[in-house]
Amino acid sequence: MAHEHETDTIASLLEIMHEHDLDRIKVKVGDAIYELVRREAGMQVVAPMAVGAMPATAGAPAAAVPAADTAAGPPPNAKRVAAPLTGVFYRSPSPDAEAFVKVGDRVESGQVLCILEAMKLFNEIQSDYAGTILRIIPENGELVSQGEDLFWIQ
Repeated sequence: MAHEHETDTIASLLEIMHEHDLDRIKVKVGDAIYELVRREAGMQVVAPMAVGAMPATAGAPAAAVPAADTAAGPPPNAKRVAAPLTGVFYRSPSPDAEAFVKVGDRVESGQVLCILEAMKLFNEIQSDYAGTILRIIPENGELVSQGEDLFWIQ
């Protein structure tokens, strides 16, 4: 199974990082790229990506520190669309396509808002609400955690 192979690969990379006291390691295995980054609290896997499927944002840290206004939370009347799984956030179906939605767009319940890519599977995330997009929180290509806000809709 691919999942077991991926787990073994990640475990091997973690051992190499620990053995050589590395802060970061990026390895291409077949058509997947694994990038692991050491953090203060331990190790974090930064998600395998299908090569050529979507561009990685050059120079942007995979786990970006949230902006100060994100910490303030959404307005009281806003509905939050949270990530149902951990994955890489993409605003469009492919690098050269238009974004599914942008700030100010009117959306309907069931409309696709973005894609979350996890383990080479591209998951369309749909809105549970009808309304207007107030804010798109993650940057395109950013790793988001399960439960993290993706959109605020009013």
